[in-house]
Amino acid sequence: MVVLNKIYTRTGDAGDTALGDGARVPKYAARVDAYGTVDELNAFVGVARLDAEDEDMDEALARIQNDLFDLGADLCRPGMERDGEAEYPPLRMVAGQVARLEIEIDAMNSGLEPLRSFILPGGAPLAAGLHVCRTVARRAERAAVELAAQEAVNGDAVRYLNRLSDWFFVAARVANNEGLDDVLWIPGANR
Repeated sequence: MVVLNKIYTRTGDAGDTALGDGARVPKYAARVDAYGTVDELNAFVGVARLDAEDEDMDEALARIQNDLFDLGADLCRPGMERDGEAEYPPLRMVAGQVARLEIEIDAMNSGLEPLRSFILPGGAPLAAGLHVCRTVARRAERAAVELAAQEAVNGDAVRYLNRLSDWFFVAARVANNEGLDDVLWIPGANR
């Protein structure tokens, strides 16, 4: 378990930071960008939860927040190929976490009318917050994919982010009165 009794360490004052394996890298490194964007996403999920009046939605968002900490732990630990040599097994995302999102997406989507237009982010406060989460999840996915082009990344971590943005999209529709209050895009409406 983590023990944080001192918050500032001054070890990053020169512009570098420690990864999960202790290696030091610049704070602008692709790996730091990837898990930093996941951390940002987690904060936005916390804000969205303030508007989650439905207990099931709040519990689902709480599970996602915990998953996002798992994901951050996964992304901050390089050297997947050496996981078996580690003193403590590194925490990695697993296919079951991706599958759970797919099951939840299918369940939420089953009660929604099919879309016949793109929708604009907005509507109910929770829906708007979930759309922000969706776009930050997409950015986190792009950062993870960019990292994966440079070094080994757990494929389940990338798949999780891909499904998660879809989860937020469908959850936003649910939050908009089961899609009835979605804000529809009207192409060229203001020409």
